[in-house]
Amino acid sequence: MKKAKTGGLGRGLGALGLGRNALAGGQKTTETIAPAEAQVQTPAPASSAGTPAELPVDAIQPNRFQPRREFDEAALEELRESIVRHGILQPLSVRAIGGGKYELIAGERRLRAARLAGLGAVPVVFRTASDAELAEMALIENIQREDLNPIEEARAYERLLTEFRLSQEELARRVARSRSAIANSVRLLRLAEEVQAFVANGVLTMGQVRPLLALDMPTLQREAAEYIQEHELSARGAEALVKRLVKDPNALKKTAEPAKSARTPDIFVREAEERLTRSLGTKVRIQEGREKGKGRLEISYFSMDDLERLLSLLTETEGAGKEDKRAALRAISTQNFTV
Repeated sequence: MKKAKTGGLGRGLGALGLGRNALAGGQKTTETIAPAEAQVQTPAPASSAGTPAELPVDAIQPNRFQPRREFDEAALEELRESIVRHGILQPLSVRAIGGGKYELIAGERRLRAARLAGLGAVPVVFRTASDAELAEMALIENIQREDLNPIEEARAYERLLTEFRLSQEELARRVARSRSAIANSVRLLRLAEEVQAFVANGVLTMGQVRPLLALDMPTLQREAAEYIQEHELSARGAEALVKRLVKDPNALKKTAEPAKSARTPDIFVREAEERLTRSLGTKVRIQEGREKGKGRLEISYFSMDDLERLLSLLTETEGAGKEDKRAALRAISTQNFTV
């Protein structure tokens, strides 16, 4: 099941007076920096807002309010190769924070890729921004590019609402979303951590998990999410399932296949199962074997994209072809593990 895309913003950075040209100082620039021979210029003073310049990469700190937590390594490698060939075509936006240091406003992927490429300096434009504006810009930049998964987006909204005391109406106006869209997004954070992981990894969509908010118990939310995932229920199917569970929380247990063993699962095994489910963002089952301390670990995947994602999490093999990776993951999923 592929990750659902979120819609683009209507006004975006332009609503804050921070459109693409504004971030680039109101003018386009074609300046580039060659990776190996980058000359570190004396940083322009913070008062030169909007003026293109160069800064040492070590003088730039990441944006503290960056809502994005996961960066695709393959995409970063592609960007690194592009920078090696063409340099950085669009300057990063920074603000001065004192002591010869600067905080990134926009362009973290470019900064990370520049470091991977071995650049000593990068092109920047200086801006002035409060913490609240910095958080808004980081959020809007990522939403415009559809870089955030739904959980990252929800956490960013929640931070703006709580830390900067914005109302949902004010936040909706600033990011060009409806108030209901903001409210529905933030409500996702009431889901169990395992269910949030399913959404963050694109295994389940917002439409599939939103009905689970009607279930009070995190364990029941998780069991319902696994059932939705395993049976590939639509959003309507998820709603019907939740209605059954609201009436009878034991409905899933009654319809489940009889257990092969009547032995009560070990508490440690159950905890390990839950931790693996959260970490991998998919359904994980640990079946204890007859011999004490041994058993079977079953990891479910629901599309070839999901399989590739799991393989990248479970292995660090470089240079292996897709078929080799898939065969390796299938082997892993059927191995016996000592728990």
